[in-house]
Amino acid sequence: MTTTGDKTVTLTQPRSTVSVAAPVLQAYDLFPTRIWQARLPSLRGHLDEWTATVLRMRAASPKPAGRTNRQGWNSEDMAVLEDLAFAPLREAVRVACANALHEMGVAGIPFEMQSWVNLHDRGGFNFLHVHEGCLLSGSFYLQVPPGSGRFVFRDPRPGVVHGYVKGAVPNGYGDIQLTPEAGLLVLFPCWMEHYVEPHDSDEPRIVIAFNAVPAHA
Repeated sequence: MTTTGDKTVTLTQPRSTVSVAAPVLQAYDLFPTRIWQARLPSLRGHLDEWTATVLRMRAASPKPAGRTNRQGWNSEDMAVLEDLAFAPLREAVRVACANALHEMGVAGIPFEMQSWVNLHDRGGFNFLHVHEGCLLSGSFYLQVPPGSGRFVFRDPRPGVVHGYVKGAVPNGYGDIQLTPEAGLLVLFPCWMEHYVEPHDSDEPRIVIAFNAVPAHA
C-alpha cells in the first residue's frame, strides 16, 4: 500500500499461473460381456407355422411348467427343437451356438440343446433369473405383437449398483433393455441375470428359449 497526498493506492502483484498439460488418459475396458444377435430372414416363412404348432402344444397340455414364467404358459417339454417341425431352427441355433462358443475360447466342445416354449398372455412376465450350469443361453422370437415386454439384462457387476454414476457411460450403472422382434435370435452367457417385462397385448408373445449344455460322456 502506498499513500500519495490524500489518496491511498493498493498495489497488487499479478497472480502467477502454472501451465499444465492435460494428462493423456489411456482407457482400458475391463470385464467385457458379450451377447450376440442375428436376424434370420430365411426362417421368416416358418414363423406362422411354428406359432400354430406352439398353440397346439399349449392346447394339448395347458398347464404351464412354471419356473420363472408368470401369467402365461411354458412347456414341460425341454426338447422342443427336437420336433421335426422345428428342424431348420434347430440347425440355425446349433450353428450359432457353436460359433459363439468358438469366440468364447471353447471351440469344438460337445454340447446338447435344451429348448422350451415361453409364452406370455397379457400381463405375463419372467422374473429375474439365470440359467445355471450351461455353456450358453438364448431366445428365438416367433411372435412379438406391439406391447410385448422387453428382454432386460441386469448389469452383472455387483458393486456398480452402489456407485454415483448411472446410465450407459463408462463405470455407470444401468440395465440393458432389448426390444424383441419376430425372427430375432439372441445368445448370451448363461450367468447373466435377466428378466422379461410385463406383456401388454391380448395377442401372446411367443419365444423358443434354449440352453447349450455340456454333452453327457
